[in-house]
Amino acid sequence: MKKRLSRIFTVMLVVSTIALFAKVAVAGEVPRISKEELKAKLGNPDVVIIDVRVGKGWKNSPVKITGAVREKPKKAKSWANKYDTNKTYILYCG
Repeated sequence: MKKRLSRIFTVMLVVSTIALFAKVAVAGEVPRISKEELKAKLGNPDVVIIDVRVGKGWKNSPVKITGAVREKPKKAKSWANKYDTNKTYILYCG
């Protein structure tokens, strides 16, 4: 139960962070993109990929997106304002 609540909190935090970056209201659904859409955006200087996976999901993952920035979702308030609001942000929480 504790693990489930933690996961729900993490998802809620990611949704809140997406809303903060996008400056739009999240109306019941988190915007998503496909692998193909993400691949097309890799290397674009106007796109920042933020890896917000937690715990073993990040530590034990054999796959990390090249160029992604690692941020801790529980500390979103401390890092959210350091990013340029003119860029597009993709949060990755695998």
